[in-house]
Amino acid sequence: MTIPTRTLGTTSPLTVSTLGLGCMGMSEFYGSPDEAGGIATIHRALDLGVTFLDTADMYGPFTNERLVGKALAGRREGVQLATKFGNERLPDGTRLGVNGRPEYVRKAADASLERLGVDHIDLYYQHRVDKTVPIEETVGAMKELVEAGKVRHLGLSEASPETIRRAHAVHPITALQTEYSLFTRDLEDEILPTLRELGIGLVPYSPLGRGLLTGAIGATPDTGDSRATAYFPRFQGDNLATNLALVDRIKQLAAEHGCTPGQLALAWVLAQGDDIAPIPGTKRVRYLEENVGAVAVELTADDLAALEAAVPRDAVAGERYGDMSTIDA
Repeated sequence: MTIPTRTLGTTSPLTVSTLGLGCMGMSEFYGSPDEAGGIATIHRALDLGVTFLDTADMYGPFTNERLVGKALAGRREGVQLATKFGNERLPDGTRLGVNGRPEYVRKAADASLERLGVDHIDLYYQHRVDKTVPIEETVGAMKELVEAGKVRHLGLSEASPETIRRAHAVHPITALQTEYSLFTRDLEDEILPTLRELGIGLVPYSPLGRGLLTGAIGATPDTGDSRATAYFPRFQGDNLATNLALVDRIKQLAAEHGCTPGQLALAWVLAQGDDIAPIPGTKRVRYLEENVGAVAVELTADDLAALEAAVPRDAVAGERYGDMSTIDA
């Protein structure tokens, strides 16, 4: 099948594949790293027309950018490459906090370019907002990267409406990356209307609820998987039981629709607007291929209403993070 494209942003537009690929789990967080599987998945994604790839310097840390760079060797053309800075870590994994200081922005970008082995980044995000540094200063440094040709477009991640407005006044913001799925819909109240007012695209991460919405998770993930920790309350105890009951409803609707639960959940995200390009993550070719199949799932207004009735916004149990302190609100 042919993957269509969508355009993120209007003032500084970037055309991407309708469905992207989140590469984080290839290197950290969701079980054991798998470089070979990750590279094979990226190559298959490119073959299928999934050209919007997402990474960050803190994944690994640093190893995911190198993996993506290795996979893109000789295949850079036609790829929309996104990476992020701001969650500062040491090579041993130690977390130093959020850093939005201009001198760090410049240093981080140069390091990412070297690890990726490319001469420019298509979409460069501030991964988390540094509440100790005025957003104007951080985005001012990011703007300099655009002027230097190192970066083509700018993005923010997990930013509040006020921060988005202030950033956009310094330099056009092409996209906001934040969590959005049938299980996480709070951004519909203020953030999504702000994006559409300003002409900024949305890149949902975890559009499958960190795997819950695929229907493949039936118990707390294995040790070594960050979803098994208190950092992700939706996977703990009674919360998990409540959420799996919601997933059972999605499974029933998916069976009626002739697709998998994950495909139905992704199709719902895709149906929320042509200015939205989700980036489901995987390190397995078979899951990538399943996700790509969501592009062909057509949902009517009745289908969308049935899904939203099956999973009411306030029915999901647990915060999306155990510690929400780094989320700009």
